[in-house]
Amino acid sequence: MAIARLGRQAKRPYGFCAKMTAVAVLDGKEETLDREGEVKEDTEGEGGLVETVDQENEETLESDDDESKKRGMKKKKLKGPLFDPKMHYNWKLCSTKSKHNYIPCIDYETSSWKLQSYRHTERSCPKTPVMCLVPLPHDGYEVPIHWPKSKEKIYYKNVAHPKLAAFIKKHSWVMESGEYLTFPQNQSEFKGGVLHYLDSIEETVPDIEWGKNIRVVLDIGVKDSSFGASLFNKEVLTLSLGLKDDLVDLAQVALERGFPTIVSFFGSRRLPFPSGVFDTIHCGGCTINWHSNGGKHLLEMNRILRPGGYFILSTKHDNNIEDEEAMTTLTPSICWNILAHKTDDVSEVGVKIYQKPESNEIYQLRRRRYPPLCKENENPDAAWYVPMKTCLHTVPSAIEQRGTEWPDEWPKRLETLPDWLEDKDKDKLAADTKHWAAIVEKSYLTGMGIDWKNIRNVMDMKAIYGGFAAALAKQNVWVMNVVPVHAPDTLSIIFERGLVGTYHDWCESFSTYPRSYDLLHADHLFSRLKNRLG
Repeated sequence: MAIARLGRQAKRPYGFCAKMTAVAVLDGKEETLDREGEVKEDTEGEGGLVETVDQENEETLESDDDESKKRGMKKKKLKGPLFDPKMHYNWKLCSTKSKHNYIPCIDYETSSWKLQSYRHTERSCPKTPVMCLVPLPHDGYEVPIHWPKSKEKIYYKNVAHPKLAAFIKKHSWVMESGEYLTFPQNQSEFKGGVLHYLDSIEETVPDIEWGKNIRVVLDIGVKDSSFGASLFNKEVLTLSLGLKDDLVDLAQVALERGFPTIVSFFGSRRLPFPSGVFDTIHCGGCTINWHSNGGKHLLEMNRILRPGGYFILSTKHDNNIEDEEAMTTLTPSICWNILAHKTDDVSEVGVKIYQKPESNEIYQLRRRRYPPLCKENENPDAAWYVPMKTCLHTVPSAIEQRGTEWPDEWPKRLETLPDWLEDKDKDKLAADTKHWAAIVEKSYLTGMGIDWKNIRNVMDMKAIYGGFAAALAKQNVWVMNVVPVHAPDTLSIIFERGLVGTYHDWCESFSTYPRSYDLLHADHLFSRLKNRLG
């Protein structure tokens, strides 16, 4: 068991499992070492690490359980570098175009002056491992304003971006006030305020009971973080998807305020979530062409939306007529039932509310059999570097399958053992919950010197059943539960409990801005990772 704390003012290196080509200080002279500890000529890359001559360390790859073996993991002996506590290490700063906002695997690094954008079109990690520290902003960096005051204001220079100033001038929900960015209460992109917008949705479809029936929401794009902020007050956990075609970096603003946000692309690959886990997906004024490329983006929404879940699409009056007609054709083809289509008199926003079917019978009644049903061997939960599919996954129908029943109302669902879990998994979940409840209560909250009043953004780097996050449910924090891709896939259970998370391979950098998290929790993570050094 281990806990790691990372203040958002800290610098940090990227990549845990990357092959280490490093810079070493030996007898006062800088040399470059390869992973076996031999002196090499200068290598390319952004800085590095001072490393002693490495001792050989043969390890046998541990598989977490039989499930790991089924997923293709083979036992093999690997050699990896070891850190010597007696050696001096010298980390260099990353020298990149995106500077203090550098996100490896997302940001372009090219010498071509003709390239206007510094963002990849898809996640793509550098061939040369990134072993450098992301620098702090040149004009200084302030320790973030603590929750709950961060809902109302943050330090401007902590999220400064060249295009952010122009964005602020055009929008009322965020304002510049001296050294701060302020967020007026109930101000949003929606006329009449975001509270009116949320209430009108609930009035239109009464089954949408924010904070009871609806607990986990995905908000596509971070154009207005007041949406998630207002739902938070209704006991709804909203995960904002910061799209990387947003060059204003509004996702960083949301993270600085203390709201759950993940940075991702929405291009040709699946989002890093299992199937059927979000109660509701919201797209407020986003400019995604849902019907393009065979409707693959809407089919991706269908994949991650819970059976019986809701897709809320709000648009303005200047919406393209051709796009409107295409959506009118596409949504019936995937059997989404339109529950409401109206323009609110106050907000002047057109809102459409769709519902995903709860059973497969309706698929057989389709006149137009496109998109086709996915093949039986197509795994709907596979999501790490998996291309989006232009097929329709069937709805779970057997009682032992996840998704046949809607979860209990919040907060009961946090402690409920789902019926679709096997008895052995129920026992493990119950034990995990009891284990972390005891440790957090007796140690983390009182005995580790952590001032929890200053903690808001938390990551569990090796979440299993979400027990650590559940133990912190009464604290004023949110937890990003990360399920490593080489561990047993338990992420759907975490979502079922009313929590949020993502898949990730810790041999690569995490897709978020530097300085995003106040606290990182790693339970037996690094002991497993060292066996994968290559």
